[in-house]
Amino acid sequence: MSETPLARRDRRRVAPGFLLRVGLVVIVMIMPFYLPTSLLQTGLFAMSAVVGAIGLNLLTGTAGQLSLAHGFFLAIGAYGYVYFAGTSSGPGLQKVTGLGLPPVVALVLAVALAGVAGLLFSPISARLGGIYLGVASLSLVFIGQHILFNASSVTGGFSGRNVPPLAILGFTFADTHPDLSVLNVPFGQYERLWYLALAIAVGSYIFAANVLRSRPGRALQTVRDSAVAAAVLGVNVRRYKAAAFVLSSMYAGLAGVIYAVTFSHIVPDAFGLTLSIDFLAMIIIGGLGSVAGAALGAVFVIGLPNLLLQYSSLVPFLAEPGSGGLDAGRFARFVYGALIVLTIMFQPAGLAGLGQRLRRRHRKTGAGQAGDPHIRTAQLPSSEHAT
Repeated sequence: MSETPLARRDRRRVAPGFLLRVGLVVIVMIMPFYLPTSLLQTGLFAMSAVVGAIGLNLLTGTAGQLSLAHGFFLAIGAYGYVYFAGTSSGPGLQKVTGLGLPPVVALVLAVALAGVAGLLFSPISARLGGIYLGVASLSLVFIGQHILFNASSVTGGFSGRNVPPLAILGFTFADTHPDLSVLNVPFGQYERLWYLALAIAVGSYIFAANVLRSRPGRALQTVRDSAVAAAVLGVNVRRYKAAAFVLSSMYAGLAGVIYAVTFSHIVPDAFGLTLSIDFLAMIIIGGLGSVAGAALGAVFVIGLPNLLLQYSSLVPFLAEPGSGGLDAGRFARFVYGALIVLTIMFQPAGLAGLGQRLRRRHRKTGAGQAGDPHIRTAQLPSSEHAT
């Protein structure tokens, strides 16, 4: 059966985007052979943020539920992994406890724990919306900070806890055990974690994209646009809102585990309100409701301050970190703060919407050239002109 012109046009339309994604994955796969350790750590943090941002975008961009508690669920994932995989150690009041479970089991339990926390909050999230849900979720951040600083036997208090290295089937994602070199490049902790984090990020992207294309995804979008219309169509609004919060929490828990094993030591200050606001910035800049936009926004928000910090000496007006002046971290916050305002005013669909606009313009330009008889004549070979 021959392919119809419409099918051929759809195939040509899909192929460039698919090839672009595959090309990006290939480029990211070869980075450990060329990047220094500091940039590998930044890249791992960015991949952790990609997973977390995709989860928040499913909740806020797709289901229309504002949450300021994403940092809280990352903390549950990070500290849950440390508690499940760690062992008891330390003297007296400084003693920390742990169950000493296999790291893979600890990872699964930490993600599940974050999901349970989201499930416990879901009755509230199912009944509230808009700014009211945002304020209610904000309370989780303050409660979480209080617990993290005071439950010192589990969290280590102000000083935090060391993170046990992740191990799968005897292969440890650390500098040794076993020693490993690929193409004469030593593969230590960050190189090994790079490919694991990349696989998790790609899997999270594919799963979220499939959710959006599925019936539950369309139901969530209907709930976002009009809860009344969704209820009329037979959608259980409260159940879908609760499910979106649980799924988003599990994404955050997985991101927290990646964050923890990357930095090998975690402290409560890392999971405050600032982290939750950073995730909101990611999905707004990237584009609400877009999985690709969430990934782009995460890479931008995480990459900008770290790149500025790496190359701050090349920017003449940036001060040294800790000097009290305009350092790289503060300047980066000013930049993406301004980008949030500009995005809301001029490009509400974010980076993803900008990319779609450019693709549509390119297709229109190509269609215009194909439909112009003068252009077609100018492109004919000289032998045809002669006849």
